[in-house]
Amino acid sequence: MELIMLSGGILVVPVLAFITSVLFWPGQLLKAYNWYWRRRLGLVVRYSNYGSYRFCYSSRGTPGGATPTLLMLHGFSATKDMWLPIVKFLPRNQHVVCVDMPGHEGTSRTGAEDYCIQGQVRRIHQFVQSIGLDKRSFHVVGTSMGGNVAGVYAASYPDYLCGATLICPAGLVYPTDSEFISRLRELEKNDKQGEQIPLIPSTVKELEDMLKLCCFTPINLPRPAIRGLLDNRIPNNGFYKEVFMEIVGEKSRHSLQESLHLITAPVQVIWGKEDQVVDVSGATVLQSTLPNCQVEVLENCGHSVALERPRKAANLIMDFLSAQEASGENAKKHS
Repeated sequence: MELIMLSGGILVVPVLAFITSVLFWPGQLLKAYNWYWRRRLGLVVRYSNYGSYRFCYSSRGTPGGATPTLLMLHGFSATKDMWLPIVKFLPRNQHVVCVDMPGHEGTSRTGAEDYCIQGQVRRIHQFVQSIGLDKRSFHVVGTSMGGNVAGVYAASYPDYLCGATLICPAGLVYPTDSEFISRLRELEKNDKQGEQIPLIPSTVKELEDMLKLCCFTPINLPRPAIRGLLDNRIPNNGFYKEVFMEIVGEKSRHSLQESLHLITAPVQVIWGKEDQVVDVSGATVLQSTLPNCQVEVLENCGHSVALERPRKAANLIMDFLSAQEASGENAKKHS
């Protein structure tokens, strides 16, 4: 009887700990979940320094394989963990590096000069140098704000890249306004832009509205997960506002558009047809300016491609890498 009671007690402790976490620390529970997912996928969190500046990133595999390294740049107010759904569908031996963008999660938080698009591009190149990615050509993947940074990086440092994948990139002049841009214009008109930005929620309702804006398919998260996500975001809302004002400012708003003529690397474009944050009409802008770029528009998909269509995105990226490798081999044979 004592043994049974002891066994029961041992089982009760973790159950109580779990219930307590769900009720009182949902944000920590969400971080633990991401830690577990990274571990299952073989991703290891590392740090590197460029002078006094610290970068946080996760990586898997080693460079020098059959395909180039993938350097993955997340979007505004996200973290390196946003790539977990896509990494799940990449080949296990693919060398992949997911970095926290300047000021986000574990990467140093400094000031406005690092948060405009050119500032982020400069910091990302420092990261590339700090971990030795500059020793051989690599492929950069960026989404939304990260897509803007990836495109401007390709224009600024062409000798380091063998290609770029831009997923729903910001920084263009879009023929059609998205729902998000329309809301921003309305806020600007009413002089409320600094008060309520749809991508910076501070209540559960605002977070649910943001998820509806970013995803075509409704995301039915449990209430504790919603609370955990909000709990982890709220302490950073001041920082997010600072970054947002930089990337929509005059210096950064159309930075990708202004850099397109300098891009020489092969470019792949992936866009959700139902994107409400940056309109899919941007894909035609890229195609007309970069005639050799490969454009894939995903049906029934919004802005959060990594969340809604991770398998498709992973397959498209790997197919693009393989095609570039094959064309490179053919070029060598003909020469």
